[in-house]
Amino acid sequence: MNLPENVGGRDRLARALLAALLALLTVALLGSGRRRLGVFAALGAVGFGFNAVTCFCGMNRALGVDTTGD
Repeated sequence: MNLPENVGGRDRLARALLAALLALLTVALLGSGRRRLGVFAALGAVGFGFNAVTCFCGMNRALGVDTTGD
């Protein structure tokens, strides 16, 4: 699967940091028994992690946003 890049620079770094923070929040929530919130945090972590690793965001594409030049 070859996705066009539309995420770069500070945007990519911010998404990677959000993915890491949401992953930590997931562990904390699941450890405290708050499974539903933990699952939502995990989904967010996976989504932001995917964006950071692949440099592609479907929402950016739909809105015509390209941050690769930042």
